[in-house]
Amino acid sequence: MATTIEINKKSVREFLGSGKKECFIIPEYQRPYAWTDEEVQTLFDDLVEYTQERIDSPYFLGTIVSYTNDEKEQEIIDGQQRITTLCLLLRAIYTKIEKMDHTDERNNFIRQIEPALWQTDELTGKANRNHSLLESRVFESEYNAILANILETGMTGESDKDNYSKNYRLCQKLIDDYAKEEPLTFYSFINNILNKEIVLPIKPDSQDTALTIFSTLNDRGLPLSDADIFKAKIYNNITDSKARNEFIEKWQEISTSAEYADESIQKLFYYCMFYLRALENDKKTTTPGLRKFYSNNGFYRLFESNIMDNLNAILNFWTVVNNHEKLEGESWSSNFEILKLLDILSSYPNEFWKYPVVIFYLKHKE
Repeated sequence: MATTIEINKKSVREFLGSGKKECFIIPEYQRPYAWTDEEVQTLFDDLVEYTQERIDSPYFLGTIVSYTNDEKEQEIIDGQQRITTLCLLLRAIYTKIEKMDHTDERNNFIRQIEPALWQTDELTGKANRNHSLLESRVFESEYNAILANILETGMTGESDKDNYSKNYRLCQKLIDDYAKEEPLTFYSFINNILNKEIVLPIKPDSQDTALTIFSTLNDRGLPLSDADIFKAKIYNNITDSKARNEFIEKWQEISTSAEYADESIQKLFYYCMFYLRALENDKKTTTPGLRKFYSNNGFYRLFESNIMDNLNAILNFWTVVNNHEKLEGESWSSNFEILKLLDILSSYPNEFWKYPVVIFYLKHKE
């Protein structure tokens, strides 16, 4: 079936307003919000310069890559930092002008900002601040509730040190200072943010295509890995809250230990793929892509009860091989003949030896 990709240039107001039909979700597998005051200040300064120079052409903010998931939500693949910061900035503006005298300009922008941040009643136009159009579900972040509270109430604690709170307070200060120093262009500044700041949303019809586009476009930092996707899939398949917390702890423990063993959790999944292929008697000579292999038939392999045990066992193997550590209760890890052979294999000029050895280890580790 052919892939379809929807690309439409939109103003910030139009783009955020599309969240009324399909709300914006920062999915579980994304990394936490990471913009610092430097990035926020740079964005704000650019918008100020754009306003004061009275530039005719639109201000291009960049591309946003998303796709519509099964729950009819816009799952943000690339652009969460900019979208989140825009929402914090608009919330700071709203908090400011909400307290100002009721002029035509003030009332106009109140009406424009509300449907860009919250669900609004179709008949009355009244905003429901309990239902923001942006929600973060990053499951390793304890700050998701803070973002929701800021968008709902417009308040944050002065002592809060998370990036949402710090950047929101900075946005408030920048808006207060600008309104005081440039009162004649203050509403023009707001209008530019809402209506002359342009984004280019890219919406393919599948998560896989969205991730591919993101990997192609992204040059600002670490791209999402296949392991990030697997993490979210496993997490979402667990219904019990206690089991979810245990999974998070186990994932973080394996991920940290894998880095210490000079591997990565992504590579652990790769080694495990060869073991699972061996169990399935898969003798194809071509190696499938990691995400393609695990996504087959609805990611069923990720939901097997022993997937984390297999990853942990593979981690133990590489902890011995790479770090020369002895494992409690695993006599092989102190067996000189075994260690000698593993050291010889480690000197091999490529990594082909690793896959059959890992398969052999998982099969006979007891």
